[in-house]
Parts: sequence; structure tokens; C-alpha cells
Amino acid sequence: MRRAFTAAVCALLASNAVAHDEPAAESTATTPASEAVKLTHKFTPTTIKAPFLEQFTDDWTSRWTPSEATKKTAAGGETWSYVGKWSVEESSVYPAIEGDLGLVAKSKATHHAISAPFTKAIGLGEEPLVVQYEVKYQQGGNCGGGYIKLLEDGFQNAGREFDDKTPWTIMFGPDLTCPGTKVHFIFRHKNPKTGEYEEKHLKLPPTPSIEKTTNLYTLIVKPDNTFQVLINGDSVKTGSLLEDFNPPVNPPKEIDDPNDSKPSDWVDEAKIADPEATKPVDWDEDAPYEIPDEEATKPEGWLDDEALTIPDPEAVKPEEWDDEEDGDWVPPSVPNPKCEEAPGCGEWKRPQKVNPNYKGKWYAPMIDNPAYKGIWKPQKIANPEYFEDLTPVKSLNKIGGVGIELWTMTEDILFDNIYIGHSEEDAKALAAESFDIKRPVEADAAKASDPVPPKDDSFDDEDKSFLKDPAGFVRSKISSFVDLLKLDPILAFKSHPETGGALVLGALTLISMLAALGGVVGGGAAQKPVAAVKKAAETVKEKVAEKAPVAAAGEDEKKSSAKKRK
Repeated sequence: MRRAFTAAVCALLASNAVAHDEPAAESTATTPASEAVKLTHKFTPTTIKAPFLEQFTDDWTSRWTPSEATKKTAAGGETWSYVGKWSVEESSVYPAIEGDLGLVAKSKATHHAISAPFTKAIGLGEEPLVVQYEVKYQQGGNCGGGYIKLLEDGFQNAGREFDDKTPWTIMFGPDLTCPGTKVHFIFRHKNPKTGEYEEKHLKLPPTPSIEKTTNLYTLIVKPDNTFQVLINGDSVKTGSLLEDFNPPVNPPKEIDDPNDSKPSDWVDEAKIADPEATKPVDWDEDAPYEIPDEEATKPEGWLDDEALTIPDPEAVKPEEWDDEEDGDWVPPSVPNPKCEEAPGCGEWKRPQKVNPNYKGKWYAPMIDNPAYKGIWKPQKIANPEYFEDLTPVKSLNKIGGVGIELWTMTEDILFDNIYIGHSEEDAKALAAESFDIKRPVEADAAKASDPVPPKDDSFDDEDKSFLKDPAGFVRSKISSFVDLLKLDPILAFKSHPETGGALVLGALTLISMLAALGGVVGGGAAQKPVAAVKKAAETVKEKVAEKAPVAAAGEDEKKSSAKKRK
């Protein structure tokens, strides 16, 4: 039985390794539920005009250029390239408008980059800037960006070299960073004194809606430095460029004097032990917290001479047991049946109770410190790097185009109906022609494909997914973790700490259980299952190492997303 159990454990670990060595088949099939929904709308190009409006019509290749850039990793040596495939196609999940095409990031665990220049650069500060587009995570949410970058004027002739270092003015849109999912709104502001650029990140960014249906993201930046973020037409965040970003646009007028230091005689202890207090004479610091309960008596019928466990009288040494190889066989232990009816077995010991005389270690009471001077702080001096920019929106560089540059563990992310201009009304009108039509159709298709249980606010989305399909939920989590582990082990554990921790804990628990089982079955048997599991684990590790790419697609940019986007 022992050898059969060990073989089963090895088979389980090996099957997991094989399952993740096989490349995932690219999903091209249309969702069955979507076929049941009859499409009543056909795509018609909009007549709305804007500085930039993209619906990915047949001539889209004349505007968009995929990147061919190759970058070195932070450590140098290895390189990664933007090899993620792009395709313009109809939605493969819950299609809603016949003939409606979108730009799709097709590849999983790769770098994608593509850009399109404007016919004329867009300046900021004189008119509102309205940015709006649709994103559809057709395979569901995982680790994947869905944001766009408004690129600085001047990049237009370098589309094939577009990468994470290409200067941009504004970055906006959803990002599933595992953890840290948010809707980014970041702008690059130039320090008028140093000439250096600094990214300003929106404080408390909103959370995107992650599902397999289309979501609409809108950003409005007004000349008065106010902004508004909308998701699916609903306002989710408003504020000011001057007040709601970190670090703030303007540095503080005063800073701590770096040359100031706390005087050696400064007293910053507000309380001290009372020097006049003395320990009471009757205070016994050595008295134990608990003492034997002298009033307790041994229960009647207690079996002093009976052990709690006995060798299983029905156990038989397995025929395949080899004393020389496996050690002396010892029958497993079972609970002593005599103890089940008796109040207890073995040596009776008097129970403990709290010592009424326990006081613990004596300490003098604390009193106000008469020498206390307060918490020391360095003196303030004028900030030599101080400047004041009260109209940061006018200080932003002109926008010369739009780019999508991301690294993702999720394939088939669809972008569509990109509007970049100055009219809120035109953006709403475009949404009415596209998103407003798609939303109800997709919702009905999703409901037909995957009926939603009655709403229960006591569970979040992950709880509901687990309750509906526990095995599928766990399988999905482990699959995502192992896929990312092949590319970057450190990022895998940072992105999926619960999954990684659970797998490590599970492995350790399994080894401990096998060790304990071996100790029960026989002293010499304990080492064999443990060794077998360790060997199987090493096999899995070797398979994963063989699968890992030489030129990792993950690089280090996901370890520091801020560095990636500069």
C-alpha cells in the first residue's frame, strides 16, 4: 500500500508538470452562447470627426505600425522583443455588431507594442482633452494591461522603434497588475528648473470592471486643471491635477534643514518611570501564573495502567515488505478501545488553575517627564527647488499620436472605437453608436452562457467564482501561477502570493504527512515516501526550467511598473 501511495503522489506531480509543458491552444472558437444571440445591428463607420478617431476599418494598416524594437534586460545580456501578435478581427466572445472589428492583442505572456500618429499634434490647455475607447478582455481578467499612451509629439517617424522608453504625455486605462488592479491616469510633468520629467500618478485610482464583455473608459481633462474619469458612462473619479496626484505638481515651499540635528541634551521622552515609587513588600514576582488545583480529584474509573494507543491487533505485515530494505515492520497504532468508555487512561495529573496570588513582574508607574521638551523636528528652510506651476495642463507636451505598449498574461484583449479630441458630446455620440448597442447584447449573451446566481453582497467576485466551480477556480489560479513561474519565479510569487504560498505549504504538508505515515507504519519506511516526493518535485522543477524561454518575455518591468513606463 505504501508503494502504491508513493506512486500516486509521483503521478500527480508529474501530470501537473506535463499539463503545463503543453502549449495552450489559441482560442478561436466562438462562444456557444453568442451563437444563440441573433445580431440585429451591422457596423457602419461613424460620421463623427475628431483629431483622432479609430474604428479599425479596412485601411487601419496605413495608420498603425507594430513595433519591432528589441530591448536589453536591466542586467544586460539577454534581450526581449515586441513579438506579441496583433490582429484586427471581430470579437470572438459575445459578438454584438455584425462586421464590427477591433484591434486584438493575440499573444499570451509576451510584449505587445503598436502605435498610430496624428495628422496634426494636439495641444493641451486651450480646449478640453477627451480620451475614450473600449476594452474587452475576451478571455477574462488575469495579468494584463488595457491602457493606452498619448505619445509626445515627435515620435511619428519612429513607430517601428516604439517601446517602453518612448516619451508620452498621458497614460490612461485599466491595468491588471496582480495585485494592484486599477485604472491608470498618469501624466508626465516637466520640472521648469531642472528640465526633468516626473510621472504624476492619480491618488486612489478607480477599479476597472473586469469581465468578458466590453467596457468603455473615458478621460476628460479641462483647461482649468480639473479632470473626470468615467467607466461605462458613469463618473467614478473627479479632481484636480494640482491636488489629486502623487507626487504633487508643485514641491513644498519649505523643507527640513538637512544640516540641522537634534541637540545632545534634547529630551523627547514624554513619560518616565516614577523614581520615588517602590515595590510593595507583599509583591511576589516569582509567584507562578498557574498552580495545581488541590481541590481536584481523580475521576472514578480512571484507568491508570492503560495506554492511550495500542498496536493494531488486526494489522498484518504486507507481503512485499522487505525487512532489510524497509526496516523492522511495526504495526500501526490505534486508539485503545478501553479508554473510549473510561473517563481517562494513563497517569492522572492534577489540573492547573490560575494562581490567585500571581502579580507578575513589578514596574514603577509612569509619570510626566519634567524635563520633556517635546518631539524634536529640524528647522524649516526655503526649498531651493521650489517652483509654482498653477496651470500644469498647459505645461504638458503636445500629443503626436497614440500607442498601446503592454506586457500581458492574458491573450485576446480587444481595443476599439478610440476617440481622442475635444468634444464630450461627440464622444458620447460615438458611444451611442457602438458601446451602447454592444452592452445589452453582450450582457444577454453572457447571462445565457453563464447564468449569474442571486446577488449576495457578502461574497466578492472571486468568492462567487469559487463557490460556483471550486475545481475550475483552483485550476485557473494554479495555471496562471505556473505560467508566470516559467517566465519569472519572483514575479510569480509577488503576483500570486496566495497561490504560491498555498502550493509551497501544500507540498510541505504532504511531506510531513508522509513522514508521519511512515513513522506509524514502520520506522524504516518513513524516509522512502519523503524521498519519492522530493524526487518528483525535482522532476517538476527540471521540466519547468526546460520550458522557460532563454530570452524571457517578462524581463523585470513588471517588478517595477513605474520604471517600465518612463
